[in-house]
Amino acid sequence: MNWLKRFGLDGFMLALVGAVGLAVAWPALGRTGGLVRIEYFTNYGVALVFLLYGLTLSPQKLREGLFNWRLHLVVQLSTFLLFPLLGLLLVTLFGAHLTPALALGFFYLAALPSTVSSSVAMTSIARGNVPGAIFNASLSSLIGVFVTPLWVNAYLKANGAAFDLWPVILKVVLLVLLPIVLGQVLRPLLIRWLTQNAALTKRLDRATILAIVLNSFSDSVAEGVWAQHGVSTIALIAAVSVGLFVLVYALMNLLCRRLGFDRGDTIASTFCGSKKSLATGVPMAKVMFGAHPALGLIIAPIMVYHFLQLVIVSYLARQLGEAEAAR
Repeated sequence: MNWLKRFGLDGFMLALVGAVGLAVAWPALGRTGGLVRIEYFTNYGVALVFLLYGLTLSPQKLREGLFNWRLHLVVQLSTFLLFPLLGLLLVTLFGAHLTPALALGFFYLAALPSTVSSSVAMTSIARGNVPGAIFNASLSSLIGVFVTPLWVNAYLKANGAAFDLWPVILKVVLLVLLPIVLGQVLRPLLIRWLTQNAALTKRLDRATILAIVLNSFSDSVAEGVWAQHGVSTIALIAAVSVGLFVLVYALMNLLCRRLGFDRGDTIASTFCGSKKSLATGVPMAKVMFGAHPALGLIIAPIMVYHFLQLVIVSYLARQLGEAEAAR
């Protein structure tokens, strides 16, 4: 797997591809009500993912990056304002080539919070402002609990298909925010066990995401959602994802230069502000869209974007880190 690690990837990405392939080849296995009744695990697994996130979130590291308010403002506005507005523009420009579910998937991608672990790891490799990256990636996840459903509801309302917002917010709070808070409360009691069993908690987290992906794609295949979508759809998602990333990354770099950010803050801003979280996006989609038959199509953009952002940012991080080391 060394060639995967060179691009910031690991076996989890192969497992995601495998889960999608299994759903296509044998949808009866993972569909809701199917052979293994996987929906029981995925329903409760959402809370497990965010409980583990709460347990691993370090308050001390958050405090280290607390006072750089200009950095925080730029990253959060990029994540929750610039990205959704570009998502709306994207859906408008490509609307004729997108089904409603795929258009929703692209906007949902744009409204998601930033990823935590890879943003921090890549900022460290590039020798950027690591405390600032930790603070902003973590803060983004917490803000996304409320802002992502608000953006998605506004989008659906504009298209005549809004959901009942407050029950969704309540469900997100119960299955996302409450487990995070509980994880923080339990952290002092469990931190030693957590440190000793870090590999186990990582596997539980990833197993839940894989189960949700398998369940979502199995339902979509069984309902015939993918009958009209093939390689061309994946190629379109990839092309749009690369274009979206490059545009946001370029705009963030321009803004950082205009604001006079130093090298470390620029790296933290561009890496955190241009990335989206698969670990949050897949479980939250399960909460927000429930048993939507096209859920597999809705989460397809975030899966493709996640893979491409890791490849691109891993390359950029290595180049920046090597350039700084050579100075």
